[in-house]
Amino acid sequence: MKTVEPAPAWDTDRLVTLPNVLSFLRLLAIPVFGWLILTGQNLAAVILLAVSGATDWLDGFLARALHQTSLLGSRLDPVADRLYILTAVVAMAFRDLVPWWFLGILAARDLLLICLLPSLRRSGLLALPVNMAGKAGTLMLLLAFPLILIGSPRSLGVSIAEWIGWPLACLGALAYWVAGILYLTGTVRLACERGDHGAS
Repeated sequence: MKTVEPAPAWDTDRLVTLPNVLSFLRLLAIPVFGWLILTGQNLAAVILLAVSGATDWLDGFLARALHQTSLLGSRLDPVADRLYILTAVVAMAFRDLVPWWFLGILAARDLLLICLLPSLRRSGLLALPVNMAGKAGTLMLLLAFPLILIGSPRSLGVSIAEWIGWPLACLGALAYWVAGILYLTGTVRLACERGDHGAS
């Protein structure tokens, strides 16, 4: 028998709320972030990423404080984080600050999640809840890329930042894939429950 988890209780279904506006601004800043990296404006890129991180915290705080939590808001933040990570690694790969194989490792994980969408939709879902491995991986990668950016000899050359950044990036990529495998097993479990439910 299929177990149905209770849906989260959202405060509102409005699209335009202050927290959602902040999330949309984070998304709009992503092309600027990529352009700053590509054009070698490294410090400005790091500052923009830090502002984005602060905005991410602020929109969550405001959503709770103003009772404006929403399904849209819960979807926008993980998407923005993934796009910042992908934009950073693509732009840095073009500047030879990170190897292309590292981009492949992260992009393959996101491709896996895209491939899971049809099965999730058949279960009535757009995505699975973000798990702790995914949160940890995202945090480590968002910390690692600015450190690598300012630490690379091709950039600002702060070597200690690069020494810290690369272990963080590798751990973040590992956690990213652990989260991906958890999403895969969760999707397979839902597909099996659909089969059991259909046979009953």
